[in-house]
Amino acid sequence: MELMVLLNALVTRLLFVLHSLIGVWRVTAVKKEPKYWLLALLNLLLCLETGLTLKFKQGRGYKWFSPAIFLYLICIVPSLWLLEIHHGTQYCGNEPGAVQVNVSNQDFNQSRESTHGSEGTDHHIIQTAKVFVNQLSTICETVWTLALHQTFLLLLVVGRWLLPIGVEITRDQLSQLLLMFVGTAADILEFASETLDIEDVRKNYVLINAILAVWTWSMLQFPLDLAVQHIGCKQSASGRRIPSLLLCRYSAELWNIGVSLFIQDGPFFIVRSILMGHFGIFNQMLVFFTAKNILVVTLQLYRLAVITLDFRATVVQKSRKGEVCCCPCEPYEAHAHAAGHQENEMKEFVAAPPKEEPQTPSEDH
Repeated sequence: MELMVLLNALVTRLLFVLHSLIGVWRVTAVKKEPKYWLLALLNLLLCLETGLTLKFKQGRGYKWFSPAIFLYLICIVPSLWLLEIHHGTQYCGNEPGAVQVNVSNQDFNQSRESTHGSEGTDHHIIQTAKVFVNQLSTICETVWTLALHQTFLLLLVVGRWLLPIGVEITRDQLSQLLLMFVGTAADILEFASETLDIEDVRKNYVLINAILAVWTWSMLQFPLDLAVQHIGCKQSASGRRIPSLLLCRYSAELWNIGVSLFIQDGPFFIVRSILMGHFGIFNQMLVFFTAKNILVVTLQLYRLAVITLDFRATVVQKSRKGEVCCCPCEPYEAHAHAAGHQENEMKEFVAAPPKEEPQTPSEDH
């Protein structure tokens, strides 16, 4: 096992565990009940996955799916649900997003005086750490919740980047996937923060649960790598039906369209439409992002129609010429196989010694 692969696998999962523990700590501090520390036991699943991955996959990833990302979602999402449902009455001053810290400098002075005559620095470090934790505890709840949302989405992207990739995915595909995740994470963060910050939504417990359910549903696209990987076609694909051939040819594009329609933009549009149509909640940002979801859904449907018509035209053209309709990866694989066979024959031809032609008796002899 390579050292860098081992380090990346362990460091990434350690970051996931630490962030999950911070979420559990905030839930325990807000609820003021130690029983919520039991949520930290969910990290045992991530530890088990780490051991199995190191043993069977040598630390590298799996095809089409990332168990580490999925288990990280299981560990952190319950804490974020509890924080959003609780959403206490703490506020952050007059300006939104400002941090309110009530700890005075006396704590620092006391820590310095207590350690002024000490011989070592261990006690000073412990006291400074206690003061730092006390300051973190005084930050208002809304800032903590928003910070956990932001770091959660950033850690999903960075963690997917640091996790060792498998044999099936290339660096180019990984870079495309990460760029897609950055845009997706921004849309999801905007949806959660913009809808849950509405005062009328906070008064409706059912709406909060519905928004959090859609938010959780949208997170399920992060463990999957289907957005950049095509389904491999075998030589027997020529006997398949048209839907199978369409899926074989445009698997990544169809997955992206499905994610937008059924996991992200479609559900977001439904929730925002219900807020405006049924509950009568209107504001400038809500209307703008609803229009944006309508535009994205329309463009995705247009893209689906273009793909279907293009594939149909290809099938009709091949059928008129008497050719067998197949996936584009089949000719590529066949061409690659033929090219490799031709290259092997060339090598054998070059390596083989020239054959001596039999001499024919001359007329004089």
